[in-house]
Amino acid sequence: MKNRSKVFILIIIFLILTILLIFLKIFDYKILKFGNNKNISKSIQDIESYILNISSYEAKIYVEIASNKNNNRYILSQKYCEPNIFSQEVIEPSNIESLKTIYDGSRLKIENTKLNLSTIYENYEYICDNILFLNSFIEDYKNSDESEIQELNDMVILKTKVGKEKNRYTAYKILYIDKATLNPVKLEVQDINKKNIVYILYKEIKINTTKREEVLAINIHTKESDI
Repeated sequence: MKNRSKVFILIIIFLILTILLIFLKIFDYKILKFGNNKNISKSIQDIESYILNISSYEAKIYVEIASNKNNNRYILSQKYCEPNIFSQEVIEPSNIESLKTIYDGSRLKIENTKLNLSTIYENYEYICDNILFLNSFIEDYKNSDESEIQELNDMVILKTKVGKEKNRYTAYKILYIDKATLNPVKLEVQDINKKNIVYILYKEIKINTTKREEVLAINIHTKESDI
């Protein structure tokens, strides 16, 4: 009888140990899985590297440019492909709607289909400095000794001070990036007194999917007055 009791107790102990081992195994798996998820999430340095290595993009942007007398607002469609292929089309305001700018790396073409006007500038080199393009910010951020990165709530913020040889009206640039989507949200360009001169809102943006031939072929867009 005693032997049967000992066997019964041993069986109970074995079952308890088995259940405990299974529990620990499951618990360890959850920790491992949770740890892997944490590793998958992007650090702010990862996001910085992603933005600085953009090879192409296309975007619909809302732009506000401040002058001494008033603020001018535009809706533009932009496309870019490395190293220096650009295109831009005005969607609004209506008085310059369909004004297109295309740069193929050496030639700048400006045309307006509504007015049947077209002008080509050969060996044009300065389009790369256009502050409205995201690539201009990226180059300034890379080349400046006064660039920094910050994290604020759900945003990663890249800041840079442009070199003294640049225009004093575009001395500072600040790019806000959504941590969840990794997409730029807005870009601020400030003068030497840190007053906003240019404000860009990225209404739509696609990154690293645009090809060179797509940049050089601009499509006419419909107006979006509600942006």
